[in-house]
Amino acid sequence: MELKQGGMIVSEYAAKFEDLCRFAPHYNTMEADEDKCVKFKNGLRPDIKQLIGFSEIRNFPMLVN
Repeated sequence: MELKQGGMIVSEYAAKFEDLCRFAPHYNTMEADEDKCVKFKNGLRPDIKQLIGFSEIRNFPMLVN
């Protein structure tokens, strides 16, 4: 519920996030892609969040890249 990036690089954090999403059925639907992106962004380190800024990326693979 509260996964944070911490010392992981983004790709490690994304892999762990995806792995844990299987336990949250809500995030496994196409309709929930926006919610999944918000949850992912909230767990990123502040310096990386700042780089993303207020972008409205709603596609999870695009956000990870």
